[in-house]
Amino acid sequence: MTQNIEIGCLFDLDGVIVDSETQYSLFWDEIEKIYPTGIPDYSMKIKGSTLPTILHKFYATDQIRQDILLRLKSFEDSMPLEIFTGAIDFLEELKIAKIPSAIVTSSTRAKMERLLQLRPQLKTFFAAIIDGDMVTYPKPDPECYLKGAKEIGKHISRCIVFEDSINGIKAGKASGAHVIAMSTTLPESELKKLEPDLIIPSFAGFHVSSLYELFS
Repeated sequence: MTQNIEIGCLFDLDGVIVDSETQYSLFWDEIEKIYPTGIPDYSMKIKGSTLPTILHKFYATDQIRQDILLRLKSFEDSMPLEIFTGAIDFLEELKIAKIPSAIVTSSTRAKMERLLQLRPQLKTFFAAIIDGDMVTYPKPDPECYLKGAKEIGKHISRCIVFEDSINGIKAGKASGAHVIAMSTTLPESELKKLEPDLIIPSFAGFHVSSLYELFS
C-alpha cells in the first residue's frame, strides 16, 4: 500500500510519550514494601492497568486503598512528567501529514489535566484523549483503543497503536490495530513474545514514512 491510505495513531502515555514508568516502578516498589502482595516483579506486572483495577485487585481494605491514593497523589503532584526525546518531533510530523492522533491511557483525568498544564503544547497534537476514567474495561481489554479509533474517525484496522506495557500491547492487538511496541519499559526480548508488528527503542530517528510499511 502507498501513503494514500488514511491512517490514525493511538498513543499510550506513560512509557511512550512521557518518561515516567521508571518513577512509577519506584513508587509501586515502595508500596510493595509497605503493603506486600508477594507477587514477584509486582511493579512490572501491574503496568498498563488502571488505578481502580490495581487497588481493588490487590488491596483488601478501604483504609489501605485510601492510604495508597494519598501517597500516589503526593507522588504525582511532584512528578516532572518529562517528554521522551524525539516524541515531539514525531508528533509534529504526524500533524504536518494530517494523520489524526489520540492519547489512550490508563491514567486518570486529573493526571492528564496536570500534564496538559505542564506541557500545553501536547494539546495541539491530539484530536482526542481517552483516559482511564472513560472506559469500563481496562487494558488488556481493547475497549480503550476502539474508543480512540472512533474518536479520531478511523477504522481500528487502519490505526497504529504505540505501547510499552504487556497489557497495553495485548489491548492493541485485541482491538485489531497494528501495534508498535516501545522498549522503554520492558526489554525487547519480552516484547517479542507478544508479537507486535514492530519494536522500536524510541521516537528518535523514527518517521511517519515507516508507518505505511505496516500496511504493505
